[in-house]
Amino acid sequence: MTKDRSVYIRHIYDCIGWIKEYVQEGKEAFLQDRKTQDAVIRNLEVIGQAVKDLGTDSLTASHPETPWPQIAATRNFLAHQYLGVDLTLIWNIVEQHLPKIEQQIIAISNDEGIDLNAPNTPELP
Repeated sequence: MTKDRSVYIRHIYDCIGWIKEYVQEGKEAFLQDRKTQDAVIRNLEVIGQAVKDLGTDSLTASHPETPWPQIAATRNFLAHQYLGVDLTLIWNIVEQHLPKIEQQIIAISNDEGIDLNAPNTPELP
């Protein structure tokens, strides 16, 4: 059973919010705290997977200004580079790309009438 698109959109939005919360103390604090690094990387992986599950082709068709295939590919890159993720690269993603992705997710939610503040209830088997 495929989840409603709104579930994925809200997951992406939630993950972005959590990442922003985790890194609010700045780059140096991020670089010194493994738990924060792990939390940020995990949420970037979830964002990439959710983008993949939404379908990069459909996202690109409706919002071509965002590099959806690269966002989806980030999930695989992070998952397979667990021995040596460049934390400066992660920080650059958070600082430079996450705000743009957040803007696009808000635009998509507005276009599709998705309430980003609605609770995301997981589907049970």
